[in-house]
Amino acid sequence: MQMNKIDIKVKPVYIAEQSDPLNNHFVFSYTVTIHNNGTIPAKLLTRHWIITDGDGQTQEVKGDGVIGEQPHLQPGEGFQYTSGTFMNTPFGTMHGSYQMINDSGEKFNAEIPPFQLIAPNTLH
Repeated sequence: MQMNKIDIKVKPVYIAEQSDPLNNHFVFSYTVTIHNNGTIPAKLLTRHWIITDGDGQTQEVKGDGVIGEQPHLQPGEGFQYTSGTFMNTPFGTMHGSYQMINDSGEKFNAEIPPFQLIAPNTLH
């Protein structure tokens, strides 16, 4: 079993009531589940997101923790939070990583796999 094994799942949702398609403003929320499947406790230090809209425009988001927290996860423990973003196109992708530190002081990155943000009834 791996010492540092953080699994991340993301569930995106289009927020129609906050979006304004006529003005190219598309709002999405996403719920992230972080699970420590490793053998040692680890703490989430920072986040790094790369958001790419349908026109290929990229924005990067970096910061400490997630939603104001830096969860410390024991082996087998999980943490879930919901956040959001907006784009100028009805579809795009997000991916990134969390920088973690385990209780031995070793820093490592937990990759956030790419996922799609798609407004309903959007033709590609």
